[in-house]
Amino acid sequence: MTSGDLQLRRAEKTDADEIFALAREFAVTFRPERAPFDAALPQLLENEDAFLIVATVEGTVRGYLLGFTHLTLFANGRVAWVEEAMIESGYRRHGIGRRLLEEFETWARSRQAGYVALATRRAAEFYGALGYEVSATYYRKMLRPKM
Repeated sequence: MTSGDLQLRRAEKTDADEIFALAREFAVTFRPERAPFDAALPQLLENEDAFLIVATVEGTVRGYLLGFTHLTLFANGRVAWVEEAMIESGYRRHGIGRRLLEEFETWARSRQAGYVALATRRAAEFYGALGYEVSATYYRKMLRPKM
């Protein structure tokens, strides 16, 4: 792959099948299901606080990043959060993840975000090389419907 083959652009509804396949590739705790995915995608594409970008190689989606900005009280304004970032396994270590994050950072700056954060147990070396540093412990609690 040459850098000329790589294109970044905003995601579109027509990317749904390729993004869904990538989302299923990295999901460990959750198994993405098509109906909720199809319900969420149009809402994300219309949400001005959401940024969903794809990386294509020769016209095929090989990676995507979904992030958000939101207001905070403690950080004197907006912050940006990377919710999902996935590169197809055969296309990792070709600069796609770096380009997606750089594009997200540019968008976050344009929205006056004070910083970008994300939660992951993977790719610490990758994020460190891009200037990200460990900042906090991540907690979560699964919410199950009450019977």
